Amino acid sequence: MNTNMRSSSPLLQLRPSLCFSHSLSPSKLILSKSKRLNLVQHRLVIKNSSGFDGNGSVNGFPVKPNKLFMQEAIGAEYGEGFETFRLDGPLKVDVDYLNDRLQEGFLKRIRYAMKPDEAYGLIFSWDNVVSDTRALKLNAWKQLAFEEGKEIPNEGDFQRLMLSAGADHVLRKILLWETTESEVDRLKSRLLQIYYDNLLKLEKPMDGLKEWLDALCTARIPCAVVSSLDRRNMVDALERFGLKKYFQGLVSEEDGMESMAHKFLSAAMKLDRKPSKCVVFEDDPRGITAAHNCTMMAVALIGAHPAYDLVQADLAVANFNELSVINLRRLFANKGSTFMDRQKQIIEKTPLKRKLTIDTIF
Repeated sequence: MNTNMRSSSPLLQLRPSLCFSHSLSPSKLILSKSKRLNLVQHRLVIKNSSGFDGNGSVNGFPVKPNKLFMQEAIGAEYGEGFETFRLDGPLKVDVDYLNDRLQEGFLKRIRYAMKPDEAYGLIFSWDNVVSDTRALKLNAWKQLAFEEGKEIPNEGDFQRLMLSAGADHVLRKILLWETTESEVDRLKSRLLQIYYDNLLKLEKPMDGLKEWLDALCTARIPCAVVSSLDRRNMVDALERFGLKKYFQGLVSEEDGMESMAHKFLSAAMKLDRKPSKCVVFEDDPRGITAAHNCTMMAVALIGAHPAYDLVQADLAVANFNELSVINLRRLFANKGSTFMDRQKQIIEKTPLKRKLTIDTIF
C-alpha cells in the first residue's frame, strides 16, 4: 500500500471554495458609523432572541442549522467521491480509487487470512444508531411549538415526514407556520438551541450498542462514527456515553463532506480499509443506498423506519443484541477470498489455418 496515501488519509481538508469567501475591495469594507451601530444592534437582537453569541455559537459550540435539520444528499450515484488536498496538489477521491489504493499489502493479507475479522471496517451513523436523535428532534419541535402557542399532530406518518425533511420545508410546507425569511430564521435558531440543550442532557446510547462495541473491540475490528454535529459536541457526547474509546475514526461537520456517501468514504480512509470491506450501520433507506453506492455492506436498524422500508439492506435487525461477529463474515461469504488463490493462465489460441475449398489446377 502506498504509504503517502495512508499518512494523508486521516487528514481530510475542505476545499478552499468552502472555507474562504472572495476577497472584497477596500471600498466595500468601509462602513459608516450609523451602519456599524445598526449592525451591532442587529447582532444583539439575534443574540437575545435566539441564545446565540456573536460568533454564531450556542453554549460555546459552533453550530450550523442547515446541516443538522436538513435532508442530506445520498451521493456517489456513479461512484464519484470528493476532493481533498495534499502537499503535491488537489486529489480527487472516488470509490474505485479507494478500493484500488487501500488494497492490503502482503503482510496484511497473511494476517487477515489468519484473523479475517480484522480486515473489516465498521461505520456507524450517529442519528438513531449511536444516539436516539429522532426523540431529540421530535422533542425540540414539540417544545418550539409549545413556545409559539402551536400544536404538532400526533400521527406517526406526519411526524416521520417532519423529521426526514429540512427545517425550512417543515416550517413552510408541512406545519404551515411562517413564510417570511426573518421569522423562519428565528424559529430555526431557536429550534437548534433547544436541540443542543437536549443533547447535553443525553446520557446513554442506543440499547445494546456498548455490548456490541465490546465484542468488536475484542475481535479487533476498527470502528468509525459519522455525524453532522461539530466535533466538540460529538466527542463530548461519546465521552458521556462511555463510547469514545471504541471509535478510531470520527467524521464530523468540520470534515466538510457534502453527502452521506462522502462521509462513508471519509470514514473508510480514516479506518485504512477499502470501501468494499466496510459495513455501514444505518436506520435510513437513503443511507443504505449511499452505502451500496460506495460498494459497502449495509446493516439496517428497524425503528425509525419500518422493516418493509429497509428491504434493500444486506441485514436488518431490531437492535444490536441480535448481532454477533459471525454475522459480519456471513455478509462477505458470497464474495469469497482472493488470498493466494491460484490464477488461471490465459493462453491465446492460434487462429485456425484457412482451408482451400476450390481445387487448384497445376
